[in-house]
Amino acid sequence: MSSNKKFINIDIAECIKILKADKKNIGIYCGVAAILGLIIAFTTPKVYKSTVMLAPEESGQGFSGSISSLASMVGMNMKIGQTGDALYPEIYPDLVSSTDFVLGLFPIQVATKDNSVKCDYYTYLTKYQKTALVDFPKAGLMMMVQKLRKADQPHGTSTNEGGPIWLSKEQEDVVKGISGNIDCAVDKKTNVITITVTDQDPLVAATMADSVKQHLQTAITNYRTKKARIDLQYMEKLYADAKQQYDRARQLYAGYADANQDVVLESYKSKEEDLENEMQLKYNIYTTLVEQLQLAKAKVQEQTPAFTVVQSATVPSKHCGRPKVVTLAIWIFLGIFVRICVLVWKNKEIFINI
Repeated sequence: MSSNKKFINIDIAECIKILKADKKNIGIYCGVAAILGLIIAFTTPKVYKSTVMLAPEESGQGFSGSISSLASMVGMNMKIGQTGDALYPEIYPDLVSSTDFVLGLFPIQVATKDNSVKCDYYTYLTKYQKTALVDFPKAGLMMMVQKLRKADQPHGTSTNEGGPIWLSKEQEDVVKGISGNIDCAVDKKTNVITITVTDQDPLVAATMADSVKQHLQTAITNYRTKKARIDLQYMEKLYADAKQQYDRARQLYAGYADANQDVVLESYKSKEEDLENEMQLKYNIYTTLVEQLQLAKAKVQEQTPAFTVVQSATVPSKHCGRPKVVTLAIWIFLGIFVRICVLVWKNKEIFINI
């Protein structure tokens, strides 16, 4: 019984012979690829990373806190016994990448390592960022699209509290860029927050890593103490009103008592007692509110979370980008591969015999 199967037989000797005969062209391809690789390697801006590690205080307490601690050891996150806290560590990365949070980073003042640039972070990103050679075609295409859609883009920024945020196309791009440069990760077992900021300047990277840490601490603190601070403001208002009323009642009583010191009529004495009682009542309310005010201040302090900085932001000394030698090797390999593909196509009858 005959078989109609076909086999691919590659003539290794003939392949080596053709490659040796074409070594000049292979060298040309490698040379061109090496030049392109060197151009790309030296025109690609260096990037630096600065990392901050932060540990927030635990909100679980007592027996439920012990259960949560045991669960965290095996990678579980149990919210037993917690008081409805919606801002738990697992959503910190979403908070850091949110538009509201990123907009708060725009006015931060930064300076480059060589001290040649001093401006706010938004200006630095829009005017002082270097573009890699391979990104120029994309940047040109985006610029053309932006010009075509210019009439549809908003011309300002609206960040009214509680309302929608209205950003221009440039501001949207900057927000996306900042979100991409900031990496926030949370260890599920220890709840340690790791914030990493990438930038073309090492000092700017360290400055922004520290600023993101501070903004995150402020956001968490404001959330945790919001109710206590509202109560404190209300208590301060009641305290101010009570003090004003007590001072007025004391002045009325003192003025009436001085003016009628030698009067023995019962009607005058009765009015003096009424004023004294009124003053005493106002004083009792005033002293009670003084105590309540101190308790409200203590409540704000109690609700303020504590943070432990495990690792502070440091200015990196080495960039984290791809080494130039690796880029050069990749392009040389790509040049050889392209030339081999061309040879295979031109001599497919010799290379592969079916």
